[in-house]
Amino acid sequence: MRLAFVSFETAHHRDSETNQRFRTILELLAQRGHDVHWYCADFWTDQGATLEREGITYHAVVDGLDARHSFLVRLPFVLAAANPDVIHTSAQPPSQVLAARVGAVLARTPLVLEWYGDDGIPETRWTQLAADRPDRIVTPSELVATWAQEIGADGGIIETAPNPIDCERVRDVDPGEDVDVIYARRLDEGANLESLLLGLAELRDRDWQATVVGDGPERERYETLASDLRIDDRVTFVGDLELDERIAAYRGAHVFAQTAEHCVFPTEMLWAIAAGCVGIVEYHANSSAHELVEGWDRGFRTTSEDELAEAILAAGDLEHREYDDRFADYDRSAVADQYLEQYRTLQEDHGLL
Repeated sequence: MRLAFVSFETAHHRDSETNQRFRTILELLAQRGHDVHWYCADFWTDQGATLEREGITYHAVVDGLDARHSFLVRLPFVLAAANPDVIHTSAQPPSQVLAARVGAVLARTPLVLEWYGDDGIPETRWTQLAADRPDRIVTPSELVATWAQEIGADGGIIETAPNPIDCERVRDVDPGEDVDVIYARRLDEGANLESLLLGLAELRDRDWQATVVGDGPERERYETLASDLRIDDRVTFVGDLELDERIAAYRGAHVFAQTAEHCVFPTEMLWAIAAGCVGIVEYHANSSAHELVEGWDRGFRTTSEDELAEAILAAGDLEHREYDDRFADYDRSAVADQYLEQYRTLQEDHGLL
């Protein structure tokens, strides 16, 4: 299929979760041999109006991020001329969804809206208009799907698709050091690592070791808290690790704890539980992490430090694993199939197949 993706800003402009997710989708479909085109603002120089990179053709609709208005004006005509089978747009900025809708009408092709929501979905006139334009909306979780419906999106056109992982890569990495509990996230104001540290402090009379993966502005505060709680000799802060190093750590660990207050999709937790970890989630209203462990016999949902400590103890009765094939549906190939199935369904609905 010839696929037209629209995002004024790319991960080359700003390395946000939304932009990373959008790029991942294009990469998945390009690797499957589809003709993938990204219409965006220019982020390269002296290479013409297009750039070929990793199977993706980038099209500079405008030069740089200062030309947003020109991007919106030009986009419908650029898309119509491209004659794609499907147009797939990011939700940021929401005004581009309206421009992409016009382009889809001119091209007589369906429009898919990717709403990742890592900054939430503010209830504004533009987001409400954007919610009413696509033929299909894709979100990473039921949490974001609910946010979209709250601003007026039709729940009947919303599908969820997770951030993918590479199951073969998980199996290929050798397990790392044995550890009882592992946590991984950027250590910023939303990390909420104190919940885990307080829960572990409740178990200071037990024999355990914990690892914290990640760095950030709050790391020193968390290290001080571990010292104040007299568990710093059993909590190792290892800083940022490359993906294969993290996978090795997860395959060696027994429990992965997810306590962050805001999370539209718990990607690191997914890598960890696919690598065999028992999953323990502290529930928060703005986190979808609990969705991964609902109905799973190796997952626990907690609401307090005491419950978290009890869950860690209960997890000790479960066998240690280094891979869990339950999460094969989250593999890159499976997620690519999910998108392609949506595209084909929309084409059939529009009489294009």
